[in-house]
Amino acid sequence: MARPRSWEVSDAFWAIAEPLIPERKRDPSKGYRRKPGAGRKALNDRRVFEGIVYVLRTGCQWKSLPRERFGSPSSVHTYFRQWQAQGFFLALWKAGLAEYDDMEGIAWEWQSIDSAMTKAPMAQESVGPNPTDRGKDGHQTPPFGGRPWRPAVPRRNRSEPA
Repeated sequence: MARPRSWEVSDAFWAIAEPLIPERKRDPSKGYRRKPGAGRKALNDRRVFEGIVYVLRTGCQWKSLPRERFGSPSSVHTYFRQWQAQGFFLALWKAGLAEYDDMEGIAWEWQSIDSAMTKAPMAQESVGPNPTDRGKDGHQTPPFGGRPWRPAVPRRNRSEPA
């Protein structure tokens, strides 16, 4: 049996996600020309969900979504924005946490997040100078219309008094 790809939605995962998908509702504040049910049919929710998972797992742009497999990329993105605003993904996350808590157990009393925000010490040799510093030559430009700034005493040794 072939191993499913990381963006394919299994039947077990779909059984969890399907009841959480918000129902489609017509906005009562808008004026519609067509009767309910008329016009283009809505996309299949499973295909839309698979398209969203595909974009999130592969990191591709919405417009690069394969149209023949998932439908119109702009429609899938519209569903993503609507479902996100209606709290679908938060509900799915909570359902996943609850299932994992039942299977393995989560130590809710103590949680920790670890991260590091430092520069890579060995990266300077491999990447070269900072690209934003290329144009800087190290001296100050004189103020507009004025003379260049110079200290009152051109030079002195620190051992000598001023």
